[in-house]
Amino acid sequence: MTAQSHGKVSKQPAGTVDGKPVDLYTLQDGKITVRILTYGGIVMSLEAPDRNGKPADIVLGFDSLDGYVKTGNKPYMGAIIGRYANRIAGGTFQLNGKTYHVPKNDGDNALHGGLMGFNKKVWTAKEIKDGVELTYVSPNGEEGFPGTLTTTVRYTLSGNELRIEYSATTDADTVLNLTNHSYFNLKGQGNGDILGHEMKINAKRYTPVNANLIPTGELAPVAGTPFDFLKSTVIGSRIDSDNEQLKLAHGYDQNWVLDGGGKKVELAAEAYEPTTGRVLEVLTDQPGIQFYTGNFLDGTVTGKGGKVYNRRYAFCLETQHYPDSPNQPKFPTTELKPGETFRSTTIYRFSAR
Repeated sequence: MTAQSHGKVSKQPAGTVDGKPVDLYTLQDGKITVRILTYGGIVMSLEAPDRNGKPADIVLGFDSLDGYVKTGNKPYMGAIIGRYANRIAGGTFQLNGKTYHVPKNDGDNALHGGLMGFNKKVWTAKEIKDGVELTYVSPNGEEGFPGTLTTTVRYTLSGNELRIEYSATTDADTVLNLTNHSYFNLKGQGNGDILGHEMKINAKRYTPVNANLIPTGELAPVAGTPFDFLKSTVIGSRIDSDNEQLKLAHGYDQNWVLDGGGKKVELAAEAYEPTTGRVLEVLTDQPGIQFYTGNFLDGTVTGKGGKVYNRRYAFCLETQHYPDSPNQPKFPTTELKPGETFRSTTIYRFSAR
């Protein structure tokens, strides 16, 4: 174990995937411990204290690498998502007049990068101060995307903050949307549903979807709708309202248009769990955040410690560009060109009150 000024980083072998060795990195600082697999860049566990100082693992996942590999990790628990997080309508997009096809894996859509996205890759890793740096080179044409894309994700833990820094370069024009898909339950993973959590999202608008969960292109106001989380609101208070958008998604599974507009790292959302006092703040420089309430968890996944993950047993706050942006010219662009470097930062900040 390597002691460092602000925390400790250690690694151990976790197994192999397709003959490639996978390591598990443990980041520790104070009462917060984060474990990260080099397979999928998965946040495998995240222990944070409640108001009495008692730690609990607050992210869903499996006890070992085998759990993720054997199940295919269909819920994408804890993983880095790429090349394109969220949905691309029809699995197709145009770039420079040419049409590209990404495998459809979500009805008529491509979801989270296709069949073999970044969540199923073994990343090259090296220890850095307070954390681990992961790199993956996606070859030209992988999952239908143009350009050889080199992506680096740095996870660092300092004090009560887990920082995720993304960077990427390409050798040909391409599109890119990266996020982390951790499922949170601030009561502790597997400890019931998240409907009693309170949520605040700093967004006056959101992107409504059609029956395929693809944005219509409208940036609709949240005012007067169940999507208004400008003030801290109990998640379950309106989740089953008679609202077409909620019915289409079976709960919350929409993209909020952050008021900050993605210009600098600032507070996007805050979740609070009243029985434990745990607070999760999400800060980002991305223009959107997908708030998802685990509507498609259905009890078929048995996670850590034998806990069964039922419907709405977790929520996700995926910092991102808007879904289907390559097909939506009015949305902020997700194009990346040679000579440019994509950079983005997301911070998960933990506390209790």
